[in-house]
Amino acid sequence: MAGGWWRDQGWITEDPLRRLKRRPVEADRTQSLDRGEVAELLGREGIALRERTLWRLLYESAARSSEVLGLDAEELDLRNRRAKVRRKGGAVDVIVWRTGTARLLPRLLVGRRTGPVFATDRRARVALPPADIDAGSGKARLSYRRAAELFEAATGGWTLHQLRHSALTHAAEDGANTSTLPAYSGHTSVASLARYARVSGEALARWQAGRDPAARRR
Repeated sequence: MAGGWWRDQGWITEDPLRRLKRRPVEADRTQSLDRGEVAELLGREGIALRERTLWRLLYESAARSSEVLGLDAEELDLRNRRAKVRRKGGAVDVIVWRTGTARLLPRLLVGRRTGPVFATDRRARVALPPADIDAGSGKARLSYRRAAELFEAATGGWTLHQLRHSALTHAAEDGANTSTLPAYSGHTSVASLARYARVSGEALARWQAGRDPAARRR
């Protein structure tokens, strides 16, 4: 560094940078999508059935992308709208979904009872573990990388994680308590949910509008 060289030359005796402090990195509190953005995305025309189902399931279940992409058809309980997943850390847990996903999954599976729920469009071209191949079609399990690429291309840069983030934020805004939120998210600590449970700008605006005396008079 220049300061060290200047000291070696005897031009200065102290480090001129010693009083400088690293500028703190500001927390990004805008990762949650508002409800209108989510509704528009999930109802958009021209989206392939696989992606439409994946995105809706991610939002309705608030599960991690890896948990949903790792699902096999035999693990789905379509009647009760739930499935077992392996959470981060290895724990087995249950995710649940709503009507939107319940209507799409049978269409995606078209009667399949085994193999990856979310599979590639073509047969696998390389050798893969049998668990990652649909025996009937030879198609491979959809990778996170490909799923993320398709989502970002369709949304102009959003990430799959934002669907999970949004689901948890919206659940907190709807009154989900500290017992329900960890079960919904798969977190083992309530403290780790703090950034998800932060009220969005959209919800804050609704809250302020509801408290506005002028609005109540109207």
